[in-house]
Parts: sequence; C-alpha cells; structure tokens
Amino acid sequence: MAEQNDPVMAEVMTLLEAEPTNDPAPAPTANIPALCEQLAILVSSGKCKEAIGVNLMKAQVHQLEPKDVIKYQKRYETYVGGKTTESLIESFLSLAVKGLGLALKIKDTDALKNGLKNDYIITKEMSALSGGLALRCGLLLAVANAALITAKHVDFSNEQIAEQSSVITEELVNNTE
Repeated sequence: MAEQNDPVMAEVMTLLEAEPTNDPAPAPTANIPALCEQLAILVSSGKCKEAIGVNLMKAQVHQLEPKDVIKYQKRYETYVGGKTTESLIESFLSLAVKGLGLALKIKDTDALKNGLKNDYIITKEMSALSGGLALRCGLLLAVANAALITAKHVDFSNEQIAEQSSVITEELVNNTE
C-alpha cells in the first residue's frame, strides 16, 4: 500500500504510460499502381532478373502484394543508382585521362583509366559525388553525362588544330588568287 502513495513510483508509472510503444510506424503511403507500372516496364525491358533479382512476368507484377511491390521497387532504385554511378565514373575518368594526356605523355591511357577505376578510394569518393549530383541535379545529369561522353570522343590534339589551320590558310590563299 505504501508503494501506491510513493511519488517516485507514480512518476515512473506516468513515464511508462507516456512512453511510445514498439509498434512499427505506419508505412508511408506509396502509389502502388504507379510502382507496379514501373515494374511492368522493367519486365518488358527484359532486365528484370538483372535489376531486382527475380524473374517476373507482366501478369505477376499486377498480382504482387504492396509490400513486395515496394521491396522490388527499392531493389530497382538501387540498381538504377548503381548503373548511374558506374556510368558517371566511367565518363569522368575517360575525360580526365584524356585531359591529362594533353599535358602529360601517358604510356597506356586504358591502363591508367582502369587503374583509377579499380582504386577503392577513388571509386568510393566518385560514387558519393555522383550520388549527390543525382539527387541535386536529376535530369540535368543526363545532359552532363552526354557532354562527358561526347568530350571523350573529341580529338583535342594540337596536330588536328595545326592541320585544320593549314587547310584554312591554303583555302584563303587560293581564294585570294
């Protein structure tokens, strides 16, 4: 009986009653039909097994439980993120090696690029950078990557510029005659 009148016990009981339970928080509502449609597009592309680890048929996608749709969608987002990161790193390193090649004589540019790509620290930091860019820039990242890929295929050598300028000079001389 003395325990019921104890102010410390009353305070503890009040805290216990006010403490949140361990019930799981309600999941945020997801647009399941839209996610199913994205998964159906993935199935149609033929990359389902590679992207989410499960080989689904289009009819199966619309019969999935909502928790499975969300699970597969998260796997797909992870797959897309990894492919995006890989592509950005490849493009950036190709352009960086090409830029270095303008200033330095590099024995084997492919070996240098592969060495940089296989370095854990460089890959880790480039992944973090590209992930941040993907979050901030979204669709602009596709334009930037297209520019990187294009720049990778441009010949910036001085020989080409000298050759073009000599052709232009020759044409000017022929036009003035």
